[in-house]
Amino acid sequence: MAGSGRDLDATRAWTKDQWRRALLSERRRVPASTRFAEAIRLSGALAGGGVVRRGETLCGYVPVGSEPGSWQMLDEVAAIGVRVLLPIVVGREPLDWAWYDGRDSLRPGPFGLLQPIGERLGPTALRIADAVLVPALAVDRRGVRLGRGAGHYDRSLALAAPGTPMVAVVRDQEVFDELPAEPHDVRMTAVLTPEKGLRALGA
Repeated sequence: MAGSGRDLDATRAWTKDQWRRALLSERRRVPASTRFAEAIRLSGALAGGGVVRRGETLCGYVPVGSEPGSWQMLDEVAAIGVRVLLPIVVGREPLDWAWYDGRDSLRPGPFGLLQPIGERLGPTALRIADAVLVPALAVDRRGVRLGRGAGHYDRSLALAAPGTPMVAVVRDQEVFDELPAEPHDVRMTAVLTPEKGLRALGA
């Protein structure tokens, strides 16, 4: 893969499923010590004020499995006065949302997710977000995001207010020149990585 030193020509014709398999395989090989160090750097970058500031609302998520980051990212931004909304999976419908109120407010949900147990605010709660953190397997420099394929975010992000920053969170090696794109894909406006922090996309 281009982001990890593989020949770009070898991946140009890959389908999304081929990309997903390769990316998940590479993530599983990342040592726990590396994931821990990356999570600390992501938390610091997120709390540094470049994504959201005190008094603003962030739509976040709790990373699971080999996803970069940790639930501590949420505590870091909450500690500086940012309100945090977390997603709730409701079948194939757009994501529902509820407020994050500490780790004790989370319960297991579908796909290994941790979800808030507070009052559900409905899919349109996304409209109050000042920024949205979006889990991804990879993103390209045009803002094309590759997710896990369930489509929950594709069905949800269109409900955000126009101009809301969409920030994909990936490892530095998961930013590519070009990924497969479809017309319904919601483009990311920025990417957050452990080493390079926050960068604009699609310019």
